[in-house]
Amino acid sequence: MIPQPFIYDLLNRVDIVDAIDRHVPLKKAGANFVACCPFHSEKTPSFTVSQTKQFYHCFGCGAHGNAISFLIEYSGLSFVEAVHDLAAYVGMQVPEQQTDAPSKQTAPDDLSQYPANGLGSSDPEISPQDLLSALQVATRFYREQLKISEKAIAYLKKRGLSGKTAARFAIGYAPAGWQNLETVFSDYKSERTRKILLLAGLVVINDEAKQYDRFRDRIMFPILNQKGQIIGFGGRVLAQEEPKYLNSPETALFEKGRELYNFFSARRAIREANCVIVVEGYMDVIALSQYGIDYAVAALGTATTSFHIQKLLRQTDNIIFCFDGDKAGRKAAWRALENSLALLSDGKYLSFLFLPEGADPDSYVNQYGKESFEQQLKQAIPLSEFLFRELCSGANLQTSEGRAKLVSDAKPLLQQVAAPALSVMLVRRLGELSGINQGELEGLLQIKRAPRTHSVKNTSRKQPITPYRRLVRMLLYSPSHIAKLDRYLLVQSSENNEEVAALNALVDFLDTHPHLIVSKSAHSILTYLQNSPYRALLEDIESETLEWDSAIDLEEEFFEVLEKLQQAQRKKRMTELHSKSLDRLTDEEKRELQRLAMK
Repeated sequence: MIPQPFIYDLLNRVDIVDAIDRHVPLKKAGANFVACCPFHSEKTPSFTVSQTKQFYHCFGCGAHGNAISFLIEYSGLSFVEAVHDLAAYVGMQVPEQQTDAPSKQTAPDDLSQYPANGLGSSDPEISPQDLLSALQVATRFYREQLKISEKAIAYLKKRGLSGKTAARFAIGYAPAGWQNLETVFSDYKSERTRKILLLAGLVVINDEAKQYDRFRDRIMFPILNQKGQIIGFGGRVLAQEEPKYLNSPETALFEKGRELYNFFSARRAIREANCVIVVEGYMDVIALSQYGIDYAVAALGTATTSFHIQKLLRQTDNIIFCFDGDKAGRKAAWRALENSLALLSDGKYLSFLFLPEGADPDSYVNQYGKESFEQQLKQAIPLSEFLFRELCSGANLQTSEGRAKLVSDAKPLLQQVAAPALSVMLVRRLGELSGINQGELEGLLQIKRAPRTHSVKNTSRKQPITPYRRLVRMLLYSPSHIAKLDRYLLVQSSENNEEVAALNALVDFLDTHPHLIVSKSAHSILTYLQNSPYRALLEDIESETLEWDSAIDLEEEFFEVLEKLQQAQRKKRMTELHSKSLDRLTDEEKRELQRLAMK
């Protein structure tokens, strides 16, 4: 685990405006900075960044967070990767991650103990940077080899690739031969270099401890992570050999179930088009890009996973899966559909495009051009239609048994859909096909509707802002005001709603963390409340402080709220006492009523 004090120190050192402006150009607007939201499509800027309190909030989609959460959502980085990225940006060294039982053992010296796929025990002498550097050296070598290989150049020309496109995608060529990398790694056979090349997936070591290059006589496609670093390769044979494609093995850097080819380079185009095309192969991506369709990505020799889909949905509302129309293509599409269902939300649109038999995006765009391919995209089948088309193909709807089978097959799929509106419409459509009314169908499917949650979207409130909400707002903006809060007002409150509960939780947190009250930390107090059950409400309330300017008198606002609470509780208590007949009031209650009436 990265120590929490380091994370908070990092957020104090980072200016969120600079951190976000690296990726999304910001414009000054009063006390804040604004831009069109990078997390949803909009024409009028509603994405606002507070330099004073170091948080961002989108008044359109509700996105809210600090510099770390921005990198996670925008770049698709993990938490640890985002921390490392920000630390490097401000010149801080991330402490070594601590475990409960740190091991002092080193990796074995006998290379035969490493499995052939490159996944061995970690070696403290070999860092991720060592692996990245080796992959970078190999990339340069493969690119230089492409320039002097007539057959590799001829192959790419035959596939319709220009030299400019090949250079843009850093395509290379791994020559035939068993130990070509020896020419670029001078200590190719030294113990340490052998480990680095093995763990990077560049070489294979057999049972006899003999070492040879993994990629031989193949066109090489570098695979980049979200930070633009080369983490692996895809290699394609030039002749009719098997396997046609050979990818890097799973390594400490590369996990194919989480990576997408061209994702790093396509992110801007994806956001601008608010659409991404998921295709099957490297050449599909490259051919589409050569024709100006830059918002395509490909899975890396594996089915489209839930991690892939989640990563893409952070960038766009519209995913089009474009697969071959043969049996294998439909199988891949169905797998993508299954992995998408639990991630769907209302407002997200997934669809499926099957090209004519024998065609793939590469061959189609080369034969018919960009406009024709884009027309095909408009014919993509919505997920709901593809779902029921496939389900119905396996059931005879002319019989009761067939319709019952349809319901049975649909049940585990529809149970995964959490998007409220879509879930209702899918059930309604199933009812139309099965002939079962929706009420009975709901019972058969046993679909549990998710409870309505508080919406973080900023909407105009018809009701006045409550004193409790105003108190939360001020404590989030200025935690030091907790010292002036009359706790008796909270104890006396009998109201039972989310705002009162959130206020009490916030007060309890500040009471148990007094160092945060006197801290000169600039970042939002919500940094420490990521796991609070009231997080969405607190984010919504904090966003309201973005409308404040330097002229606001916090002292006056704070004591005005306390006075309103006192008055409200006084009136409530007087009403309670008046509800009793005078002869039933105790002497103490009569004196209390007199005191309250004189205030």
